[in-house]
Amino acid sequence: MTDATHTMDSDALAALGEGHVAYVRAMRSEDVMRLFPQAPDLTPGLDVFALLSASGAPILLTDSRDAAIANAWANDLQAVSVH
Repeated sequence: MTDATHTMDSDALAALGEGHVAYVRAMRSEDVMRLFPQAPDLTPGLDVFALLSASGAPILLTDSRDAAIANAWANDLQAVSVH
């Protein structure tokens, strides 16, 4: 028996679920500009949810986790949570 080790670079890992998986990430409104630089100013202290592609590209920002998941499903993406 051999013990084979497989490696995957970060670009390959990021593309692994592209077009099939999207991530729902809870965040505070103060952190939105980092992922969504085009977003308008938000009131500090709000809980919001970002929908991100498998590669981490931002797709959508909403105030509801359910809305983020519904958008993923509407676009034939499997939604998973990021903690």
